[in-house]
Amino acid sequence: MIRVFAGGLVALTVLLQYRIWLSADGVSEVHRLKVAVAQQSTTNTELKRRNDQLAAEVADLKGGLVAIEERARSELGMIGPSESFYQVVPKVITAPPASGLTDRTRTAQR
Repeated sequence: MIRVFAGGLVALTVLLQYRIWLSADGVSEVHRLKVAVAQQSTTNTELKRRNDQLAAEVADLKGGLVAIEERARSELGMIGPSESFYQVVPKVITAPPASGLTDRTRTAQR
């Protein structure tokens, strides 16, 4: 009788250990979830940093004219009333066509 009871306990222990180590919701699932939580924490940290930067920029835009003026200059190309605008255009150097070929035929041959 004791042997049967002990055999049953061993079988039950093996069955429970199988479920912990080899089933789909066992140790492998716990490891996968830990990796997913670590990745999500990294993503959350990056997004929080970005949100803090955006909140600081919004506060700066609401609080002062300097930030608005800087943004108008850089993004919209605006200038102040007492300023002069100078545009520097780079000099374009074109080579004469070689051996009587035009630019169109030279481009097509490349």
